[in-house]
Amino acid sequence: MKLCYIDNVATHYRKAIFLLIDQTFECDYLFGESLGDIKQMDTSLLKGNVMKTKTYKWHGWYWQKGVVSKLWKPYDRYILIGETRALSTWTFCLLARFTGKSRRVFFWSHGWYGKETWLERAIKKVQFHLPGGGIFLYGNYARGLMIKEGFNPDKLFTIHNSLDYDNQLTLRQKQQPTAIYRDHFSNDGKNLIFVGRLTPIKKLDMVLEALADCNNRGEKYNMTFIGDGEKKDDLMTLTHQLGLEQQVWFYGACYDENKLSELIYNADLCVAPGNVGLTAMHALVFGTPVITHNNFPYQMPEFESIHEGETGAFFEQDNIVSLSAAISNWFETHKDREIVRNNCYKEIDEQWTPQFQIEVLKKNLA
Repeated sequence: MKLCYIDNVATHYRKAIFLLIDQTFECDYLFGESLGDIKQMDTSLLKGNVMKTKTYKWHGWYWQKGVVSKLWKPYDRYILIGETRALSTWTFCLLARFTGKSRRVFFWSHGWYGKETWLERAIKKVQFHLPGGGIFLYGNYARGLMIKEGFNPDKLFTIHNSLDYDNQLTLRQKQQPTAIYRDHFSNDGKNLIFVGRLTPIKKLDMVLEALADCNNRGEKYNMTFIGDGEKKDDLMTLTHQLGLEQQVWFYGACYDENKLSELIYNADLCVAPGNVGLTAMHALVFGTPVITHNNFPYQMPEFESIHEGETGAFFEQDNIVSLSAAISNWFETHKDREIVRNNCYKEIDEQWTPQFQIEVLKKNLA
């Protein structure tokens, strides 16, 4: 079987699964240029033929050069990302239908969010019925919504997501408790963290407000922001206004996985008030539970790795009191750190790895 994988960018965080696809299948690749400030992988690591093309954009819609021509090449299976605004994907899939190639086409997509307008639902219902092979989905939540919308469950395959699991596992096995937070904060308090870009959509001001609310109840926690971004100055100002300077550490951006693994492993709880995304996977793989909001249509698929009371907890979206209560309740009801740590390990090890993903691909591309 010869596979053609088509994407609008060779995303760096997906390097591990791309390499595993490369080892498992005879696969060629078509990657477009990035549609934003997305870090890209070194595609020279792939043994399959890699073609890079330009992406042309018009008012939110885009056309990726070279996609349609791949339909006439001798491939047995195609995987496309299945974005509704990709005009080249629409054209490819419609031509595949007309030429009898529809059974060879698959999407790899977020699928349904649950917040779609009637027009978005109508468009998705048409587009997601085009690939005759089926759709690989990031989560079971989206799969359930699509089944309710009338899609064939036998053509909806949950593939989840993954990071550089093998490297992270090696680092995890080397971890042991250190005094990294005690040395910085000069106390033995519980340590909260956030790992990622400090952007408005992450709603990180809520963390500071929740810390202040906990302080008012006589509960003091340390908070470390690992990352940089446009909201950093605003967050530092709010930290000062709330009198939290001794409790908050703006660590800055960190791309050293050795240091990140130590910071995450030694933390007690990751707090992500906005959509949680890959932050959840990064925290859980090193044994740290995650708190995020409970409005799932406005979440990223990785929220499914959080199981209430086991690998984290949920709070009412945009409710600071609910967030501070969730933090307090977590430490009140979870006294055994090692049980929690092992729950987090188990979730990632069983569901969110390149090995899990490649088995889904092997089973359903056959």
